[in-house]
Amino acid sequence: MNEEPKIVLSPLSQEFSRDGITVTVEISRVEDGNEWALEVTDSQGMSTRWEDLFATDAAALAEFLSAVEEDGMSVFVMPSALH
Repeated sequence: MNEEPKIVLSPLSQEFSRDGITVTVEISRVEDGNEWALEVTDSQGMSTRWEDLFATDAAALAEFLSAVEEDGMSVFVMPSALH
């Protein structure tokens, strides 16, 4: 029987707020792996996951912060439904 790999969550994972928007930043890797994945989830449960992996958890966090500076927080939020 194959066991699912254990996931390690980085201590750099966090809730991040700016401009009235809060998201969850999850930086993780498989237990025996060396590369870190980055996923950002909004309050509605919609997530943005980077395709590229990162050499360090700090590099993943830096990429998120860079995206916030360049594009703003609204890129991580599910668009409102049209009424």
